[in-house]
Amino acid sequence: MKLRTPMPELGGATEWLNGVRTKADLVGERPTLIHFWSVSCGLCKDMMPHIGAIRDKYGDRLNVVAVHMPRSGDDADMGKIRQAAAAHGITQPVFVDGAKELTGAFGNRYVPAYYVFDKTGRLRHYQAGEGGMLMLEKRISRLL
Repeated sequence: MKLRTPMPELGGATEWLNGVRTKADLVGERPTLIHFWSVSCGLCKDMMPHIGAIRDKYGDRLNVVAVHMPRSGDDADMGKIRQAAAAHGITQPVFVDGAKELTGAFGNRYVPAYYVFDKTGRLRHYQAGEGGMLMLEKRISRLL
């Protein structure tokens, strides 16, 4: 996904955890962080406390949505997804992308991956992999 590209529609979820969000819910009032993760990704689990801290720090000034992207058939087990979300304090809405529709719409290939959209729904920052939380937070705070 290129910078300034509009946020894709959030359609095709196999299931939602912790509530449902649509693009219309996210665009207009505040920036949005969408992060991709997978239950089989150790690095994703290591990064979850950082995402939770960002979510909690900015509260109602930032939308946060998690996207579970399965990397194997075993990753599609809803019990494992629910258990991992609870164990890692994921209280934000979780889009379960079992059919990889949203993954395809984003052109995403990595977990963890982070997409920051401004309040108009345009992509302003993307990064993948470990680290870079200071840069991620800097981009978010600039949009606020």
